[in-house]
Amino acid sequence: MFVILTYDIEEKKINRVRKILKKYLTWTQNSVFEGEITEGKLHKCLSEVSKNIDKRTDSIYIYTIKMTHNIKKDIIGVEKSFNELFI
Repeated sequence: MFVILTYDIEEKKINRVRKILKKYLTWTQNSVFEGEITEGKLHKCLSEVSKNIDKRTDSIYIYTIKMTHNIKKDIIGVEKSFNELFI
């Protein structure tokens, strides 16, 4: 399945959470990750993230798309790949 994950978390936790997410998905915008992932790996990823956030103040949004052939992605401007910028 294809997943788009966004987050709004306390600044001091961002690097820790971003490091976890980069193991599973592609970092495409400052607080956006996306990519193909199995349900098992997504569950593991979210379990790791959940241990590093405060559910009373932080937010994680997960959009799952099971029919990946229906995805159309348009980009206006420069397509950024943060994974390539910070090697």
